[in-house]
Amino acid sequence: MRFGFDIDDTLINLREYAFHHYQKQLNQEVDIDIFHALNRVEIHEAFGLSDEEGKNMWNRSLEFLYFTDCPLYPGALQLLKQLESDGHEIFYITSRPPEHTENTFNWLIEQGFPVDRENFFCGMKDSEKAGIIKDLQLDYYFDDKPAVLDTLMNDPVKVIVKDQSYNRHLDLPRVKDWNQLGDLINSEMK
Repeated sequence: MRFGFDIDDTLINLREYAFHHYQKQLNQEVDIDIFHALNRVEIHEAFGLSDEEGKNMWNRSLEFLYFTDCPLYPGALQLLKQLESDGHEIFYITSRPPEHTENTFNWLIEQGFPVDRENFFCGMKDSEKAGIIKDLQLDYYFDDKPAVLDTLMNDPVKVIVKDQSYNRHLDLPRVKDWNQLGDLINSEMK
């Protein structure tokens, strides 16, 4: 089978990592419950930043956020390694900015993810992901972002949502953790 994965907030806990980074950078203590209640992908409003200020802070922080110690979701790496070991193809489809393509690929390797150059797609807009997913003829695709998931609703790929506060309105199969995702995949493949 062919499995496609988004990276940020699907394989790694990027937004929460950014939330803690923002606290340090802005010297503001913001309760984690506020983060978990956000109903949009962007986190800057928790810190009282405007959309423009938030965009600027995010862009200034990308190198740090992407390539330092952002934690993997527990079980994510193990599941992808198991899928590869079982003979499945793994694809990574991320809309990280194009200038981060090479470092992102190398970071995945450093973290131990099973990744091949020809199965790694980076640098497209969210709206362009659907075309790549369709062209790859994926059996399953995993993402967190409503802007991407909405474009896949009528495609043959089985879409599974990595549960986040901002995507709970979507009526799609969802998982809260990677152990649950492994169970879901295993039950569907039997």
